[in-house]
Parts: sequence; structure tokens; C-alpha cells
Amino acid sequence: MDYIDIEKDLIPYRFDISLDDEMFTFEVHYNEQFDYFTVDLEKDEEVLVTGEKLVYGTTLFYDVVDKRFPRVPIVPYDQSETEHTVNWRTLSESVFLYLIEGDEDEE
Repeated sequence: MDYIDIEKDLIPYRFDISLDDEMFTFEVHYNEQFDYFTVDLEKDEEVLVTGEKLVYGTTLFYDVVDKRFPRVPIVPYDQSETEHTVNWRTLSESVFLYLIEGDEDEE
């Protein structure tokens, strides 16, 4: 499975990524006091969301019905199923932001 690599040592930082042939800008932040990460999402220089918390096993932007958002599901997950939280210790070590490829729109 493909995943988005988060470079923790650069946080806060921004990067562009192509998802399903569409370009998006992610901005990653870390809350040191409570040990969690958030992302902001932009498309075509328009802010779509700020402060989306990375929650283990939960698809990013899952509650948004908007065609401007990525169509490919992005899920923080540990393939070994050893870890079940997203925090400084686990992100980009065993927990990665996996791109879940599939043909959900095709029947």
C-alpha cells in the first residue's frame, strides 16, 4: 500500500501531493502538550479545512461531502496492528497515512 510520509523533524511544514491526479497542499502541525497531529488541507490555494486531527483507523475528512476534497481515503494505520494510536512515538515509525486504493465508485 502507498502512504504519505510525514517528516516529523520538519513540523510545522507544508507539502504538495498529487492524489488521484489532483494537487493538494497539506500542512502538518503537532500539539506537543497533548501529543497529537493535525493537518490543514488546501486545493488551488483555497483552504478546505484546518486542524483535522489524525485519529488512528479513522479516514481523514471522513465527515466531509465535498468534491474538492481528495477522493482517495487516507487512513492512519499500523500494518502490523501493534500500535493503535497516532502520536509522536508512532507516526512515521509504525503508523503511516495509508492511501486506500479501490474502485468505490465503480460497480
